[in-house]
Amino acid sequence: MRQWSWILTRIVRQVWFRAAVISLLSIALAIVAGLVTPYLPYTLNADIGQKSVGTILQIMASSMLAVTTFSLTAMVSAYSSATQLATPRATQLMVSDPTSQNALSTFLGAFVFSMVGIVGLNTSAYGHDGRIILFAATVLIILLVVGTLLRWIGHITAFGRMADVIDRVEEAATKAMQDFAAHPNLGGRAAVAIPADAVALAAPKTGYVTHIDIAAIGAIADRHDLTVHVDVLPGAMMHPARALLQVSGKIDDDIRTALTKAFTIERHRSFDQDPRLGLIALSEIASRALAPATNDPGTGIEVLNALLRVFLTLRPGAAGDDEEKTHSVYIGRPTMADMLTDAFGPILREGIAEVEVSLRLTATLAALHANLPDARSEIERWADRHAKRVAAAMPDADDLTAFDTAYRRLWPA
Repeated sequence: MRQWSWILTRIVRQVWFRAAVISLLSIALAIVAGLVTPYLPYTLNADIGQKSVGTILQIMASSMLAVTTFSLTAMVSAYSSATQLATPRATQLMVSDPTSQNALSTFLGAFVFSMVGIVGLNTSAYGHDGRIILFAATVLIILLVVGTLLRWIGHITAFGRMADVIDRVEEAATKAMQDFAAHPNLGGRAAVAIPADAVALAAPKTGYVTHIDIAAIGAIADRHDLTVHVDVLPGAMMHPARALLQVSGKIDDDIRTALTKAFTIERHRSFDQDPRLGLIALSEIASRALAPATNDPGTGIEVLNALLRVFLTLRPGAAGDDEEKTHSVYIGRPTMADMLTDAFGPILREGIAEVEVSLRLTATLAALHANLPDARSEIERWADRHAKRVAAAMPDADDLTAFDTAYRRLWPA
């Protein structure tokens, strides 16, 4: 994805964007109701009093202000609950939830429409026909608000609960993993040995790499006959002494600036181009649930099920080959060893004493072993490590026997 397209996508996800668009549409609707009447081909004969329309608008304005405030409070409470019960990494996914954004934007838009309509009525901006059109628009707004409110009531009962957070993180992790499977090198070529004469370009600031515009780097490389070796991946922590990329060929300050601008560096990681962040977030949820203070093995098992579904997007046939679309840009990819560590490291550390979690973990690893032939050696290493830690740390002999029986059945070799 090009950098401008990615930035536009992130803007559309923001809460204020939908609220601003719907508020502007509400203002436009209230204004058009007064401006369109001189151009009507006929006169409306219905009798709608100015006070009746104004009363309805005043009721809707006061009601929508209260509902908007309530909705915003409920959303903030859900964010806080997800942060405390699951992981702070899930908050950015909840903020971009389209259902809650649509509800808040609709209520705010109805409030703005009501206020503009009241101002227009009090300044006699609407004639007889204008009041009829305003009344019809008000009825449509009320129907829209009622439908949105019913949907919002059903949505808020689960919004921010543990199952909801796990589903959201799994969905984001699956999307990132699918993109990784289709474009494992983000549209560039697989990394190769870097020539000794390559010039390193350092990061302009400190933060996480959240997006790399490989197409822009490739266009610069083709235009100036360069070969570019990208040293980092989305999710890497950068500082001014760490190189972003290394370039073979003649470059000047303008080219340096253009190449570094292809990297977006921010304070916090993003799920979009970073498949490891989704695995980390899921693992954090399980780690917190399995901590002695919480002791919730059921959530740990749910996370293991989610991790299995995420990893299965990498099974043979899912990975794409983008070699024909690449430029003179070489970039690495996240390794299976890193992704397995992100996914199962905290669970292995926290869930050893819970026999249910240990049984599900070894079954999950066995399922991955059966479905991901290219990563079997790494998965076997994790299964063996898991078995050794269980043998050393599980306190109950009966639980240890149950695990050993299941392990020998799943891992006969």
